[in-house]
Amino acid sequence: MKRFFIYFSFLLFIFLYVGCKSKTKSETEITVEEKVPVKPYNTYKDAIVFKTLSMEFIGPDTILSGWNTFKYMNRANETHFILLDKYPQGKTVEDGEKEIIPVFDKGMDLINEGNAEAGFAEFGKLPEWFPQIVFTGGSGLIAGGETSITTLYLEPGYYVMECYVKMPNGKFHNAIGMIKELIVIDEDSGNIEPKEDVEIAISNDEGIVIADSLPKGQTVFKVTFKDQKLHENFVQTDIHLAEISDSVNLDALESWMDWANPKGLITPVPEGVKFLGGIQEMLAGKHGYFTADLRPGRYVLISEVPASKSKNLLKVFNVSD
Repeated sequence: MKRFFIYFSFLLFIFLYVGCKSKTKSETEITVEEKVPVKPYNTYKDAIVFKTLSMEFIGPDTILSGWNTFKYMNRANETHFILLDKYPQGKTVEDGEKEIIPVFDKGMDLINEGNAEAGFAEFGKLPEWFPQIVFTGGSGLIAGGETSITTLYLEPGYYVMECYVKMPNGKFHNAIGMIKELIVIDEDSGNIEPKEDVEIAISNDEGIVIADSLPKGQTVFKVTFKDQKLHENFVQTDIHLAEISDSVNLDALESWMDWANPKGLITPVPEGVKFLGGIQEMLAGKHGYFTADLRPGRYVLISEVPASKSKNLLKVFNVSD
């Protein structure tokens, strides 16, 4: 498998090189012909609500820029997340559905069939503009019936919301409806950052740094990505919070968090794990916030990367009564 990852990393280098060279003056800027009226949202009182009932995102198409709080109500039976992709000029959700999703779908099919080399080679068909996508955070994994609260700073632009957790048959959720455009207009929300209760620092050298024990109750986590890294499975470092039982198999959870594993990110989640949100990957030096109601018990913070334990990106902690 290691040689497949090396081959995949080489492909990514080619994408990044081509992507940096591919911008031209002929690119057309995405504009909003009719701006949907949006009032400034107060950080907590008037969060922007998105809802999932099955395999969709229900919510506004247009929001203000600056600091905004997203309240994601997952009313489906499955665990989901929201990843926010800032698309390059001239590209829309239709381009992603036509040029990106089918490539990952076909590659995953081949990996599931046991042909990992052909599966990773399939990713060489990704469009040259793919490396220009900027991943700007979003809600971490959230269990069915639960609600995540995430506060992010968004620059004006054209974004795509997606979830690529997998169905029991291995199909990505974004291939069956969990993808939506979100236009962020050039008008500041006027919101300010929330006040954190707990700080989390994430870096390549130290991994996840947080206190070993936290008090119970509603907790605002500030997550700072001190640097960033592209991992073997084509994702950068992110962070997800889960409440776990005493008997949970952490090795199974670590393996499940890797989408490139045929059994990774696939329904159902490992036994004894209940996801409560987090922050999706964002650029080095950036930070965001998420809120969770902590009950006394055992919890884990984990990143969606291979070998998270050896990278110090799996952190177990306790909440006292």
